[in-house]
Amino acid sequence: MEFVINGQNSDALKILMTLTLISIAPFMLLMMTCFTRIVIVFSFLRNAIGLQQSPPNQVLIGLALFITFFIMQPVLTEINQTALQPYNNGTIQMQEFIDKASVPLKDFMLKQTRPKEIELFKGLSEDPNIAKLEAQELPMHVVVPAFMTSELKRAFLIGFLLFIPFLIIDMIVASTLMSMGMIMLPPVMISLPFKLMLFVVVDGWGLLIKTLVMTYN
Repeated sequence: MEFVINGQNSDALKILMTLTLISIAPFMLLMMTCFTRIVIVFSFLRNAIGLQQSPPNQVLIGLALFITFFIMQPVLTEINQTALQPYNNGTIQMQEFIDKASVPLKDFMLKQTRPKEIELFKGLSEDPNIAKLEAQELPMHVVVPAFMTSELKRAFLIGFLLFIPFLIIDMIVASTLMSMGMIMLPPVMISLPFKLMLFVVVDGWGLLIKTLVMTYN
């Protein structure tokens, strides 16, 4: 069986490439997109309200996944136009496809990565030449961990801000119960309906999703 005919990739090679991409797609989703920040913020929100398993993990992950596709749509479109379509047409080879596809992803990650994290991993690298490179010239093994560190920091910062209004409600309810002498009544049982009502009245899901999307714009 021939894998290359007249300088073009055969169907067998394309199938191999497709299977390879499918196998690493979950890791790319976690490490090179906005999925991590979104799903962590949703987890913080559920803990701040005081809910245990509602919404379920499947719902939060599904919502985070579709919001990720919404935010990453311009990047995916550019990858399709500059790398995937030329590769399918046989005008570029596999290595060139990888190089072209990595450019939009790297640009997206660098826009969301703080210079402090980039300098951190440039300094941790054992290659002295990396320290001399500009951000756009850095290899992916430096850009990806710097991007993930920035994403985790921003996710925890947003989670902290989410906790503040719900914590205030818990403190008010706890103080009220103590002043009434109802010490044995768990404050969480009373504060949970008020936190849910507050979140629904202010359209919490809409505000949170809008804020998350705007942080990438």
